[in-house]
Amino acid sequence: MLDLYALADGKRERREGDPDEIVCLDELGPLNLQPHPGRQWACQGGRGHVRRRRRRATFKRPHGVRHMFAAYDLRADKLYGHIKDRKRRGEFLAFLRYVRSLHPEHKRLAILLDNFSPHLTTKTDTRVGDYADAHNMELAYVPFNASWLNRIEAQFTGLRYFTLDGTDHASHKEQGRAIRRYIAWRHRNPHDRRLRKIVDRANVA
Repeated sequence: MLDLYALADGKRERREGDPDEIVCLDELGPLNLQPHPGRQWACQGGRGHVRRRRRRATFKRPHGVRHMFAAYDLRADKLYGHIKDRKRRGEFLAFLRYVRSLHPEHKRLAILLDNFSPHLTTKTDTRVGDYADAHNMELAYVPFNASWLNRIEAQFTGLRYFTLDGTDHASHKEQGRAIRRYIAWRHRNPHDRRLRKIVDRANVA
């Protein structure tokens, strides 16, 4: 994994068999409909000012949760994401097919991901490994209990800061729109000073 980062950062020469593109992949969630703590500008209560609304209670959450499958392309510095109801192996494979479609089939992809069970090939379900072998992909897993080494985690920190902190979305549809707007903004502003500060501070690998 660290060898792939060194390749992506230009800290070592390319060798025969090295992948053409390196993509970090993980899931963000669960995405709940609840007030998220965060900083925001608001007038202090008092004469002539409207008091800030108290955060609502969330004893009941009848709307369920969502999960975002996300991929971070190291060379292009782009973030991609699909929001799904569940995060099983079938949904993971569907997103893996989407990631594969972002690059020509002749380019070899290295996918960095953690050891979450839907990411793995097992004796009873070999679909993940079979798909990777058939579509010019190699899967590189971070060590157990070290998912923070995946560079997409720093991208999630930026997403939470700009999209979820200080919010209380009324529906998953509204929350999903906010996340998609952030990803579109990030594609247009990859060198934004605030974004780079947050991501660089969170990046440990």
